[in-house]
Amino acid sequence: MFGKRYSSSSINIPSSATFGSCIWKMENQHDDNCCLFTPSIITVTVSIVLIAITRVFYILCQSGKPLRPSKSPKSLSTLIVLGSGGHTAEMINVLNVLLQTDRFCPRFYVAAATDNMSLQKAHLLEENVFNLNGGKGGSTQFLQIYRSREVGQSYITSVGTTFLALVHALWLMIRIRPQVVLCNGPGTCVPLCVIAFLFKMVGVRWSSVFYVESIARVRKLSLSGLLLYKLRIADQFFVQWPQLQRKYPRAHYVGCLM
Repeated sequence: MFGKRYSSSSINIPSSATFGSCIWKMENQHDDNCCLFTPSIITVTVSIVLIAITRVFYILCQSGKPLRPSKSPKSLSTLIVLGSGGHTAEMINVLNVLLQTDRFCPRFYVAAATDNMSLQKAHLLEENVFNLNGGKGGSTQFLQIYRSREVGQSYITSVGTTFLALVHALWLMIRIRPQVVLCNGPGTCVPLCVIAFLFKMVGVRWSSVFYVESIARVRKLSLSGLLLYKLRIADQFFVQWPQLQRKYPRAHYVGCLM
């Protein structure tokens, strides 16, 4: 009337040993799944590291080698990094020789956002080239980039400005994607050259970096030059004093360019 009664003997109640056995099996199954995934993760990680190392060695071996005539384009998009002080004057002297041909075009002049004199000198240079070529000249653009650190700026506040400068440099390099980068020591060239090297790594663009150390550096390299030399970011590294070439054997001595 009130339903069927069940005795305790008719109900299968798992014992504590059974529960323990089930938990042990579940844990073992979970461990087996982890063991299956762990070798795969390790294999993928090792493969990526080996590919990256191989790519770096390939870039270091190929850097500095001239392009083959069949692969060398008629014109090369060129990024020219200018700097305050004597950096721009030295770069103008170098460009007076290079711009006698129309191979380095289009040209992109980059200077710090607080440096207006350098871009004015670049404008005058391009006007002279335009007049000497009989009214013919390549495409040119004049751009500005944020500085990582201004003179006298505290190191604490420079953290934010450095990050902003790196982001801005990355945006400029993605926009320009130059085949040649010319620089001679201003601090603004370092993030641009580093990004150019990373572009080689990932295959975005093969940008050849040419660095000319300032004539003011007689016995030791500038901080920018030392970084690009030690990290092997510069494809060709030029110095203007013979003692520097003896101290840094991978550099090329070209004499005084001023």
